[in-house]
Amino acid sequence: MSILTRNEILKEIDTGNIVIEPFDEAMVGPASVDLHLGNSFRIFKATRRNVRIDHGADYRDMSEKLIISPGEHMLLMPGETILGLTLERVSLCSTICGWLEGRSRFARTGLLVHISASFMQPGIQNHQVLEMSNFGPNPLELYPGTAVCQFIFQRTLGEATYDGRYQHQSLDDW
Repeated sequence: MSILTRNEILKEIDTGNIVIEPFDEAMVGPASVDLHLGNSFRIFKATRRNVRIDHGADYRDMSEKLIISPGEHMLLMPGETILGLTLERVSLCSTICGWLEGRSRFARTGLLVHISASFMQPGIQNHQVLEMSNFGPNPLELYPGTAVCQFIFQRTLGEATYDGRYQHQSLDDW
């Protein structure tokens, strides 16, 4: 598998093999595309009960959805983890997969943008869920519209299409 550079990313966007909505060519760097923080978050509830981690586990059972109004911010306290969505919806063809990574400028403040499941399967069609944690000592103000992460694209050997539970996740059902 090889990582796509700027020119290859733009070619794949032109052919429709990569679709990013909304898209601005200024988001494309040397070998990745910046994605922006949306205004939809899920805040974990402290339920003081065990959370069973098995095939039936659902993050929605232990979190509350919160929509931030324009001009507002989300406060992420030290040691806290929340979920956020990217503003952009990303769709990949069956021969492209990728990785969602944070940006170093924010990592240096203690913000981890994607702490676990960073691999994106071929065939996805959704807004990317960000597993955001504050590992620094100071509260962090998160502003929707900020380019907080980057998507790195790779070609696959062969074709495959993700057909899992989050394949067509939308803003309404997350």
